[in-house]
Amino acid sequence: MEFTINRDIFLKALGRANGIIERKTTFPILSNVLIEAKDSKIKITATDLDIIYFEEVLPEELKKEGSTTTSGSILYDILRKLKSNAKVELSLQNLNKIKLVSENSKFNLLCLPPDNFPLSEENINQENFEVPTQKLLKLLNKTKISISNDETRHYLNGIYLHKTKLENKSFLCGVATDSHRLSSSSLEIDPSINIEPIILPRKTIFQLISLLEENASVIKISNNKSKIKFEMNKSVLISKVIDGRFPDYTKVIPKGNDKILQIKLDDFKNSIDRVTTVSSDKKEGLKMIITKDTVQLSVNNPSSGEGSENIDGKFNSNDLNISFNSRYLTDIVSQIENEFVIINLKDAGSPVLINDISDKNSFHVVMPMKI
Repeated sequence: MEFTINRDIFLKALGRANGIIERKTTFPILSNVLIEAKDSKIKITATDLDIIYFEEVLPEELKKEGSTTTSGSILYDILRKLKSNAKVELSLQNLNKIKLVSENSKFNLLCLPPDNFPLSEENINQENFEVPTQKLLKLLNKTKISISNDETRHYLNGIYLHKTKLENKSFLCGVATDSHRLSSSSLEIDPSINIEPIILPRKTIFQLISLLEENASVIKISNNKSKIKFEMNKSVLISKVIDGRFPDYTKVIPKGNDKILQIKLDDFKNSIDRVTTVSSDKKEGLKMIITKDTVQLSVNNPSSGEGSENIDGKFNSNDLNISFNSRYLTDIVSQIENEFVIINLKDAGSPVLINDISDKNSFHVVMPMKI
């Protein structure tokens, strides 16, 4: 194997592949990337056994076809420290050594045979369908905030992706919950599209988000009960899905919350940020005293002090006192697009529904705290 490639092109592709690689692994080859030079293309593959990522890039010159595996982190570090747009020449010396040359720099890197690189079956028989990149990115960002970190309930450690129907329209819906809060977001899809309901793992979600942020075109999705495949431009991400049953989330969505509080988003966000300054972990209980036209936000931390602030609001009911985990509210308001946040309440002990006027296909549910 021997080829010349632009440093910047190679670095970007390797950076994306490196996000998959586990830093600590009992299998040395899982720390490596598979590099294949074939048919005038360079294919870079990384896997952690649960996720496979591969991307094709064009070399400046391909002198000799072949393949090998070498340390992803070391190769990435070398490329990162080379000059921008420098020419990088890679040539396989033997089964266990690859030479990298760029201007005055020379490196000999250790390799492992490509035959030992674990690649699971990539074929997913289900027909793929396309969704706009930015819409899927928005869906993931709006729901990821409620993913659970509780490993004992592994089926909550991801986003539940499934097809829903509403008023003769079909949607790809994403839902996440940690049992204290729930976030849901949907994007409209063609009614003929089939998608198996699956739970997308946390690591896959964050890898996918970083890929979508760099991709402007549509994304192709196909899945079965055990795997899901995302195709973008010259790259593909295949992931195992979480084996488990997602709870019936529709039962926890409040139906009769007719006490409506409307607050200016920036006022609410900044006020929470200020009053929680007295709390070291930013998860302190935030008390809200709601009246017809004002909301008092306050935090009382026994070890560091207290803070309170009044902001304007519109409330269509009698005075109400309610408390929340301040971090939950901060996460939710960070995803609201409208200049106002709408909070639908019932009483001090019932879950509240938070809507975004600018995005009718997304909502959040959060349980109050007892202080």
